[in-house]
Amino acid sequence: MEQQRRVGAYGMLRDSEGRVLLARGSAKCPYPGVWQLPGGGVEHAEHPADAVVREFAEETGLTVAPGAIRAAVADVTAFRAENVAMHTDRLIFDVEARGGRLRPEPAGGTDEVGWFTPQEAASLPLMVFTAELLGLPVTPLPADMPRGLPVDPAGPAVDRRQRFAAYGLVTDPADRVLLTMIADGYPGAGRWHLPGGGTDHGEQPATGLLRELVEEAGQLGRVVDLMAVDNLHNPAALGPEGRPLDWHGIRVIYRVRVDAPTEAVVTELAGGSTARAAWFAPEQVGGLSMTDVAARATGQRVR
Repeated sequence: MEQQRRVGAYGMLRDSEGRVLLARGSAKCPYPGVWQLPGGGVEHAEHPADAVVREFAEETGLTVAPGAIRAAVADVTAFRAENVAMHTDRLIFDVEARGGRLRPEPAGGTDEVGWFTPQEAASLPLMVFTAELLGLPVTPLPADMPRGLPVDPAGPAVDRRQRFAAYGLVTDPADRVLLTMIADGYPGAGRWHLPGGGTDHGEQPATGLLRELVEEAGQLGRVVDLMAVDNLHNPAALGPEGRPLDWHGIRVIYRVRVDAPTEAVVTELAGGSTARAAWFAPEQVGGLSMTDVAARATGQRVR
């Protein structure tokens, strides 16, 4: 079965009575008849927060302002007719309504929208991520449910890539910060970076981060909370292949604690993107040459 991936962004909007806005997928969406938080796929080079604003306007007619990121989860759906296993990384934001008139998407992906209490939503067929966010029991979707949209077997153009990754602001009981240096041949080579990297097919973002933490620095950590989502678009990135790529990186950033730190040692196989790893005292961090995302996470300016 072919493995494919996509990134989606969604919004949690509540009204004055505490009800949540949900949208039902039409015959033109991948999950017809199933309800979920409004949202959808993140386009190439698009910030996930901007995708929420766009998708809300398209699907519900409402203008919203995205707030803090609430959750980052992943799921895999098998579409047997196309022989495709679709992994979707889902980013959920809190949003506030700023205007517009509620309506479903004309001739689009939603055929009904409405406000529901959790108790009312429990009687609906829900996407798994939506049920989990509402604190409701999860009912798996039918294995043979029809797919509303065909999968493009060709995928994106070979020079355009969208990559989902999870990184961590990792600290220990002494408030030291763990950083990793990017290896030669990779964008940002020689700069200090946050531990983490791309997640595997079928892997949850937090799980992927903790795996990367072991591979890149030999540390066992625990995720404390989700800090932010970072967006990077470089239309002419030069990767290990030695040719330019139209690169779009979507990165969730967690706060991670290592309760029993050890010497930071790179354990991943030779040829990986990490050259070395090290712990730094807070006063040492400011003098380092860091990537933009590492500088922002640690409260420093890019050097």
